[in-house]
Amino acid sequence: MRYGAVVATPVGRLGIGIVNQALARIEFLPSQQPEQDPDSNLAEQAVTELLNYFNDPAAPFTLPLDLHGTDFQCRVWSYLCTLKVGSRVSYGDAAKRLATAARAVGGACRANPLPIIIPCHRIVSAQGWGGYAGEVDGNNLDIKRWLLEHELQIGTRS
Repeated sequence: MRYGAVVATPVGRLGIGIVNQALARIEFLPSQQPEQDPDSNLAEQAVTELLNYFNDPAAPFTLPLDLHGTDFQCRVWSYLCTLKVGSRVSYGDAAKRLATAARAVGGACRANPLPIIIPCHRIVSAQGWGGYAGEVDGNNLDIKRWLLEHELQIGTRS
């Protein structure tokens, strides 16, 4: 994929995908991926808003989004956006709220094209962290842990 920007963050390089004058993808990239300056005002806004989040997890995202998924995925993603910064909800509890199965919620989270902005990291297993971006261990799970810990800091700031 061609990126509108590649930005270094505390969780690694993020590729910013812009389509139809809206943010369409955020991808976790290898550390050797070179940074890339934003190629448009929207890409610059996406970089700014992501960096603002990494400085303050309560910073809002106001970007226009170009989301494509099934009706079910969009319903799950919409629910995820209602979760407060610093909160955690189990796959099972999310499934009850959405009248579906926990695995289906996990599948929608795995298909999330805009991690961080659509906060699928806030969905956890009843017995632990669960997975993140299709992995149950490894670097992606480290990213999930980092994001959750980062968001818990919101209450400790004065």
